[in-house]
Amino acid sequence: MRTLPLGKAFTLMEPGPVVLVATNDGRKDNVMTITWTMVLDFSASFAITTGPWNYSFEALRRTKECVIAIPTVDMIDTVVGIGMCSGSDTDKFAKFALTREKAKKVKVPLIKECLANIECRVADIVTPYNIVVLQGLAASIDIARKEKRMLHAVGDGTFIVDGRRLDRKRMMRAKLPDGV
Repeated sequence: MRTLPLGKAFTLMEPGPVVLVATNDGRKDNVMTITWTMVLDFSASFAITTGPWNYSFEALRRTKECVIAIPTVDMIDTVVGIGMCSGSDTDKFAKFALTREKAKKVKVPLIKECLANIECRVADIVTPYNIVVLQGLAASIDIARKEKRMLHAVGDGTFIVDGRRLDRKRMMRAKLPDGV
């Protein structure tokens, strides 16, 4: 084994998938790229890491709602581009030709170009760690979409793309919730 500088340890565990988080501050829609995500349990509970340095954070904090949109590998340049500019001076929906679709449970738009969208309510913000805990309210997926491979950020400007799916459902049945 070779020593890895501790400052690079996060690149071993950066979870992915890369997601787009759409918000609306009451005046305009915005979208940001988030690479630090976490599933909290088998219910629709999630967490993302963001804070006041991101333009969308104030909308998340104030309105307590967002949409997690899951892009696929064919959107990599859009995903990176969204993360490289600010909603404070850029209409990212226009700049990146994103199509808004009406959500069922929140006032934030879904992103049509993405594989899936999860409408969420902010359940908590863990301030010392900039963790935003989200409760899913509704989810949709584009089953007709040909490209389904997701992106996973390594954290150093490189990405890993999903590969072949290995099925062990039968082996794990006792640990899986009903309906999965």
